[in-house]
This record gives sequence, C-alpha cells and structure tokens, in this order.
Amino acid sequence: MNAHIRKLLGKPLLLLLLVAALLSSYPADAQTTSASGQSQNSHNAEFSIPRGTVLPVRLNHGFSSKSAQPSQHISARVMQDVPLPNGKIPQGATLSGSILSVEPARNGNPGKISFRFDTLENSKKKIPVKTNLRALAGFMEVLEAQTPETSPGFGTPSPWVTTRQIGGDEVYGVGGPVTNAASEHVGKAIFGGVLVHVRANPGSNCRGPLDDNDQLQALWVFSADACGVYGMDSVTIAHAGRTSPAAEITLASDHGDVSLRGGAAMLLRTD
Repeated sequence: MNAHIRKLLGKPLLLLLLVAALLSSYPADAQTTSASGQSQNSHNAEFSIPRGTVLPVRLNHGFSSKSAQPSQHISARVMQDVPLPNGKIPQGATLSGSILSVEPARNGNPGKISFRFDTLENSKKKIPVKTNLRALAGFMEVLEAQTPETSPGFGTPSPWVTTRQIGGDEVYGVGGPVTNAASEHVGKAIFGGVLVHVRANPGSNCRGPLDDNDQLQALWVFSADACGVYGMDSVTIAHAGRTSPAAEITLASDHGDVSLRGGAAMLLRTD
C-alpha cells in the first residue's frame, strides 16, 4: 500500500483493517491455551495416562527394612518427560507413596519391605495412579549409564558420545539411534534420556507393549527390555505389583536388611 492510499484511508481505518486481518487468522472455535501449551479444555486430559505407561524415577530419599515404618511417606522424581497422547508428564514431577509393611532382618531371617507409589504430583495437581515395578538399579549403575564408553575426542561435544544403558542397549549420542544387543533399532536418544519401544524380557515376567500400544516411551537410563534388579546383588523383587495384591511392591533380601539409597532408579509401569 503506497503513501497516497494510506493518506486517503487514514490511520483509524488502517488500524481497523489490520485488526480484522489478525482476527480472521484464528478459527471461530479456537480454544484458549495455558502456559504449558495445552488448551484449557484439555488441561485435565493431559494427565490421562494409558495403561502400560512407563515412569522412569529416582528415589528422593532412601529407606530400608531396618528402620522404615508402615505408613512412612516415600517419594521419587520423574527423570524424563513422559509423552502421553494428550500432553506429557514433565521431568521433575513427583511420584509419592508409602511404606506398607516391614520385616527387619532378625534371627537369621533376611529383611523384607513392601511399598507402593500411588500419587503423581505436578503443579499442585495430584493424580492417582497404580504402578508396578519393572526394574530397579543402584546409584552407581545410573552413573555408569551416563558415562561415555570411551573418552570423547578433542572438540567432541559430550552429548554426541556413545553410552550404554542399564540392561545393555547402546545409545549413539543425542539424536542418534538406540540399539539392543542384537543391533536392532529400538528407539532414539534425546537430551535427558531415550525414547524407545518397550520390549518383553525373555525368561522374565516383564512385558512388552500392552493393549497393542507400542508408542515410544521414556526410559531415561534403562534399556528397552530392562527388567529386574541391577547393582544390588542381595535384593530381589519378591512381588512386582502386577498381580494381587496389585500395585503393592515387595523387595526381599538374600541376607540382612533390604536397603535402598537415595538416588536409586526405578522403572515403574502404570496399570
């Protein structure tokens, strides 16, 4: 529009035309959005968690069968954004629960402890969940999974180096593929973790996709088929919570007490 036409139209009319053009770029049924980028109408839907969703967490505080008490509060931190059909569970969300029962090691009998995680908390919103335990790893295993397998060359950014997940999968740097022991492509690496297709673990009770839902899932430092206990030789998963009593997780020791330190990692799965 040249200066002569602008002068004829005048500033008020020009402004009205600009406003009308902007308004026409939005559909009539447009929904307002929240700060998280989700529509207000779908705010509750973003925490619709499908069965089988994996939650990679790190314990905020340790507990043991030697000193823990029934009803004692426990919590863990979600360590990677968990994608959902209508949003995500953000990294940093809190998963909380409680100790259910404790059997200290006594008279030669090893210790045992039962607990559950049943509440997901984020931005003052609390969502009830039922979870079972797929994998458990000690702090040192987490550290090793985040350590490059070889020293990066001069000038090589650390996110590009190759690392090995808990369970054996190879991660070829951020943006690169994730492969299993058979060199099969199971997912991709992103900043802060991996997105992979969960796989059953042969010879174990750990399942693959549930309800034909094989979407990419956030497994943080774990392999696609990670299952059981890593780095805690005396600890076993006596009851994962998949069967009755559902959502009740029991850890037992081969000798002495069961002891979990803060920083231990878990793969929990919703049911």
